Amino acid sequence: MPACVIHGRGDLRVAELPVPRPGPGQALVAVRYGGVCGSDLHYWRHGGVGDFRLREPMVLGHEVVGTVVEYGPGAAGPAPGTAVAVHPATPCGMCPECGGGRRNVCRDTRYLGSAARFPHVQGGFAARVVVPAEQVRPLPPGLGLRRAALAEPLSVALHAVRRAGEVRGRHVLVTGAGPIGCLVVAAAKAAGAADVTVTDLLPEALEYARAAGAGTVVRADDPGDAGWPDEVDVAVEASGVAAGLDACLRRVRRGGVVVQVGMLPPGHSSFAGNLVVSREIELRGAFRFDTEFDEALTLLAAEPAFDGLVSAVVPVGEAERAFALAADRSRSCKVLLDFAAAP
Repeated sequence: MPACVIHGRGDLRVAELPVPRPGPGQALVAVRYGGVCGSDLHYWRHGGVGDFRLREPMVLGHEVVGTVVEYGPGAAGPAPGTAVAVHPATPCGMCPECGGGRRNVCRDTRYLGSAARFPHVQGGFAARVVVPAEQVRPLPPGLGLRRAALAEPLSVALHAVRRAGEVRGRHVLVTGAGPIGCLVVAAAKAAGAADVTVTDLLPEALEYARAAGAGTVVRADDPGDAGWPDEVDVAVEASGVAAGLDACLRRVRRGGVVVQVGMLPPGHSSFAGNLVVSREIELRGAFRFDTEFDEALTLLAAEPAFDGLVSAVVPVGEAERAFALAADRSRSCKVLLDFAAAP
């Protein structure tokens, strides 16, 4: 079966791998679509993401949807042939974080396509993938596989908005109009935000943010842009660059909340720490998600407008072209790999 395997910086290969068989408690899923995530791009361009570095070849991908093929011994779930989305996280269930209801920061989790541990957890960019059966979710009525491929990044966005606290009736600033930033816009609007302002360097990216529900879009490199708000109640940093965090800290009101969801470069990042003190700003991290995955599927089923964020669907045999397209935000928002022709 074909699979997208990263061997190192700039070394992405479509390789033929054996078809896996489900073991006890596992489900075998035939993958139809896989969304190219920012972390996949980091592994491709830099050989790692954040502080997680490649140490061996790894199948990429954690945004995958498809149909159930079969189950291993003792496993049960949606009937074979059912369209499903795959929750990519397998928390340990035993650490203090899991016990405290924060499984998304489990200290011993397994996450599809992640080099956070060694041996690495192989990902879902393959024609067939085996996962724990409890991580398979049937799609709600009316939700097709193409739109359902947004479930994982939308879950990240929903968790980031949840980390911000109450946003109903408030003004939210989002720095970065990549796929996560655009989905944060949608999540904030779904949570009742009165207005959402989005900043980015690219006018094409800002148009996607507007389609996601942004009321105001701002060129991040133009301090004179009339769209810049004097202050906002909540700011979500989704660009993954220090300048975005700086903008959030300088634009959020005194006593406001800033959520960092964009993964900053490895090592130290400078930020306006004195503002955190003098304005009593609450700076909160947001990492992955947990139960938000099921909420994301429900929201996707109810809102066809999400289709507009899928900018391209590329056959898996042209994976490098798909990655290059996903890396060019002037031409894309969310790019999907299509495994339809895979055996």
